[in-house]
Amino acid sequence: MFRIIPLKKLVVGLFALLVPPGLSAQEVRSHSVLLLDQSDLRGPFYYQLSAGLRGALGARAEARVTIYGENLDLTRFGGAAYEESLKRHLKEKYRDRPIGVIVANGARTLEHVLHWREELWPGIPIVLALLDATQLAKLGRTVNVTGVVTNNSLVGAIKAARAVVPGLDTIVLVGDRWDRQSLFRHWGEEIPAATSGLTVIDLIGQKMSEIRKRVAELPERSAIVYSGVFSDGEGTYYPAATAMAMLAEKANRPIVVGAEPLLATGGIGGYSLIATEIGADAGRLVLRVLDGEQAGEVPPVVREARPLFNWNQMQRWNVSESSLPEGSEIRLREPTFFEQYRWQSLAIFAALFIQAGLILFLLHERHLRHDAEAESRIRMSELAHVNRQATAGELSSSFAHELNQPLGSILANAESAEMILRSERPDLDEIREIVADIKRDDQRAGEVIRRLRGYLTRTPFETKDIDLNQIMGEVFKFLSVQASARNVALYLQIAPGELRIKGDPVQLQQVILNLVVNSMDAMAAIPYGRTVIGRTELNGGSLAAISISDSGPGIPSDKLSQVFDPFFTTKDQGMGIGLSIARTIILAHKGQIWAENQSGGGAAFHFTLPLAA
Repeated sequence: MFRIIPLKKLVVGLFALLVPPGLSAQEVRSHSVLLLDQSDLRGPFYYQLSAGLRGALGARAEARVTIYGENLDLTRFGGAAYEESLKRHLKEKYRDRPIGVIVANGARTLEHVLHWREELWPGIPIVLALLDATQLAKLGRTVNVTGVVTNNSLVGAIKAARAVVPGLDTIVLVGDRWDRQSLFRHWGEEIPAATSGLTVIDLIGQKMSEIRKRVAELPERSAIVYSGVFSDGEGTYYPAATAMAMLAEKANRPIVVGAEPLLATGGIGGYSLIATEIGADAGRLVLRVLDGEQAGEVPPVVREARPLFNWNQMQRWNVSESSLPEGSEIRLREPTFFEQYRWQSLAIFAALFIQAGLILFLLHERHLRHDAEAESRIRMSELAHVNRQATAGELSSSFAHELNQPLGSILANAESAEMILRSERPDLDEIREIVADIKRDDQRAGEVIRRLRGYLTRTPFETKDIDLNQIMGEVFKFLSVQASARNVALYLQIAPGELRIKGDPVQLQQVILNLVVNSMDAMAAIPYGRTVIGRTELNGGSLAAISISDSGPGIPSDKLSQVFDPFFTTKDQGMGIGLSIARTIILAHKGQIWAENQSGGGAAFHFTLPLAA
């Protein structure tokens, strides 16, 4: 009768046999760790292992461990010359750096460390990782070594393959040569026993182009067992996870994997090693050795591979959860909202009823506010219309003067034409010239009436795409006669090109007209030098800026903050609503307006409006 010995007891027994007795623990040891990796750390597995190790070492703040790292890159380079260069490099680099513990990741790394230790790090303890129990037994008699021993047999991979492929009869082995493997190096020796009764398609060590071609044409009841490809066989190297994605792109059968990061790149799953857990185990062993324990007396940690599976690949290959090995963990499955936040969801559903009532109330309030805003815009338009009528009354003499000029010319030309027609031989060419003059003067009078009608028309607030430069030009032309009658010089400086905005042209004309008329009124007591300057310019890249400045006495400093208040005026006959309406109009256009006194005298009014997108 034979009794099966558990793996953990077997590993502890191996360590007890390999480590000679009589070694005393070091009382003082340098708190520095040299991490030697078999890979070049480009792949996610080695990166996660290193992260787990560093996390465990950093968990104890009082430890203050210094970590040095070297990537031996043994998966891509080898030979006596290369190994000798590595030894020289490490010897020179760490000549003056005391090392407390060496962490060796991978069987080939451990072999080199044991070979070099007598010369480079005599007496320094070693913590190994990623070493299978069978590989550990082959090392022979070693001193001052402990570590993490993994159990990820090919038998487990075959078991996972049978779970995902009912009636499995063919196994396809894909990976680099076994002697270049780290995690699955021992699988090569397990093939005969693990695959008994199955057909084996061996693609180990083949070029990536050949592998991709073969896996696209596999028989139905077959599964791929992937151990890791690090090169296309034609001079290009990459991490095993990258090669996994290239393989999954072409494979017509599910791919069984033995390392957790390979799930995300297309593996359906299997008995997998979790790199962060292995790294954390190694880190805790390092801390024990740094604290003074003899490495050879610290029992190794056995890390079993766990059954992990990819939910998305399970859906692709129609694999049910019930067919998976007992204790399987499914990754990459997005849990439902209710699964993630059960109690929070219940609270949300309870709150929805309250929120529904609140939303209905807010919608009702929004409707009322919308109606109020519409009513406010109507009242603003009516008040603005009243203001325009009042301003038009103040400018009536200007309108009359501007109409008298073309009407007087029309009358004079008509009388002249009448006299020519009474002559015995009327000059028809002169008659034609007179008719052309009459037509031109009629158009001038019509334009004056059109502008006045447009200014006085009661229209609702309506935005359209307009050019502020054009609006300014029309207002200054409109007020030119009034300014001349008041002995005021108008100057307009406009920005080059167009200043396109979204706005109501009539109401913006009213704002500019109110500001210019106020400036002319403010200079009524000045005997000469009456000047109003209008400017348009870009303010940054998103605003148009308008300014109206005059050469008057300015605004009293104690009144400057009140000029836009309703019914505030300094005129004897003013209503005090012009500037208040101007501010209301500018705010309705999402702009800003303000007044200030100029350092050289006179007042200046400014407003900005957003440019059209």
